[in-house]
Amino acid sequence: MDLRARLVEVGGELLDSEGLGALSLREIARRAGVSHGAPRRHFPTHLELLSAIAREGFTDLAARAEAALATGPAVPRARLGVLARVYLDFAVERRGRYELMFRHDILESGHLRLREKSLPLFRLLTDLVAQAAPPSSSSPEIVAGALWASLHGLAELWNWGSLTLATGATDPGALLEAALTAHLGPAPEATT
Repeated sequence: MDLRARLVEVGGELLDSEGLGALSLREIARRAGVSHGAPRRHFPTHLELLSAIAREGFTDLAARAEAALATGPAVPRARLGVLARVYLDFAVERRGRYELMFRHDILESGHLRLREKSLPLFRLLTDLVAQAAPPSSSSPEIVAGALWASLHGLAELWNWGSLTLATGATDPGALLEAALTAHLGPAPEATT
């Protein structure tokens, strides 16, 4: 593995285990076993390193979604459920990366063209919403945006422990289904 990739890997691991406050170029260099100046050759600014870690996060999330959907159900509503679960599981398993990926300053910076990396996931969500949603006055993009906002809020509240405290839920499955129902209506009855 080249040094650039190793620094991104170590930075992501540090971010996931200790949060953004622990993420410094010096600490990443120490954990990667290189001099404290070595990261600057690949990442002249902290923002560039954060962008590289966020990009790796989007790549990982997209790969997880693709793999789950490749072996998952064919029905669009069920596929949305699979995608929603992948999104939430990623947010829980890679909490620091997840929070970094959606920071406005990181996305707006333009480093590593993160918008181009993140938008295909939203297009996938929009396509599935277009296939699964009943006709409404709202466009699929608007419904997908509202659903994404709900999933993002659910992920954050789940990570904070607020939803478990408020609802007693030990698994977010019912909450995910409630979010889908709120935006798409009830799931169609399965035919036998």
